Amino acid sequence: MTTKERALIIYDRLSERFPAPESDLTWTTAWELMVATVLAAQCTDARVNKVTPVLFGRWPGPAEMATADVAEVEEVVRSTGFYRNKAKNLVAAGRLIMDQHGGDVPRTMAELVKVPGVARKTANIVLSNAYGIHEGVAVDTHVKRLSFRMGLTTSTNVSVIEKDLMKLFPRETWGDVNHRLVLFGRAVCNARSPRCAECELADICPKEGVTS
Repeated sequence: MTTKERALIIYDRLSERFPAPESDLTWTTAWELMVATVLAAQCTDARVNKVTPVLFGRWPGPAEMATADVAEVEEVVRSTGFYRNKAKNLVAAGRLIMDQHGGDVPRTMAELVKVPGVARKTANIVLSNAYGIHEGVAVDTHVKRLSFRMGLTTSTNVSVIEKDLMKLFPRETWGDVNHRLVLFGRAVCNARSPRCAECELADICPKEGVTS
């Protein structure tokens, strides 16, 4: 079995488990998704979802965030961790989007990664989920772990992993590849004690790096 054949079987089986995957983050606009994803760095989605109603209640969009007091934003996002840097980036992001994009979150990778606090992972999530544009595969900790364990990559570098996954899966599936791997990583293939005995991928998974 080739790596590509294994990848497509993995996708088919995870599609059965998660037929309509979506982010656990609560959002209604591209701006809200971008902000929530920035806040989710080193933080759980559940915690972010408790913070964003207050955040968006006070600063609904980039126009309001652009004129926000950083210290006030810090207080609202404090519980998400790294709050000083996150607050600084959010205010700066609001200003850049207002100044350079007329208040609209950019629709290209090249423009999005210039937004403070936004790297490729966040940009991929915004593009695929908010705009239906597939520029790449968002590689977070779950996708990184599972891709290596399942033999879809031999690298631990997120940039290399993303390129490897883009070669294995059809472009139109890239957004769902992220969702399904993240959901499966939380439900079954977790970091410390993967539940291999009850995994529907056990027969084709090389279990790279799994010692128990």
